[in-house]
Amino acid sequence: MAKKKTRYVCTNCGSVSSRWLGRCPQCGEWNTMTEETVEPEAPKAAQSMARSGPASQAASLADIAMEDMARMETGIGELDRVLGGGIVPGALILLSGDPGIGKSTLVL
Repeated sequence: MAKKKTRYVCTNCGSVSSRWLGRCPQCGEWNTMTEETVEPEAPKAAQSMARSGPASQAASLADIAMEDMARMETGIGELDRVLGGGIVPGALILLSGDPGIGKSTLVL
């Protein structure tokens, strides 16, 4: 949802400003700026994003069938377990973490 914006309109000449001014820059009258809240319209793309079709349900990871893929075992049991049995050839694996926790040592 878009953020509501405030604008200030001169009651004398209709001049619009983004902030309150004591004197209208257009007509020069004092204390004629009044506050208005503007609620912007939703973007056209957001209106067309309504989903159609059947609703999806959450599934347990144990219920999802694993595809049999050739995997290269790393020899590090815990890493192989996290990767689902090893590294899939052609896969891209992002290894990240805080400095000094052993990312480079793990890769070596």
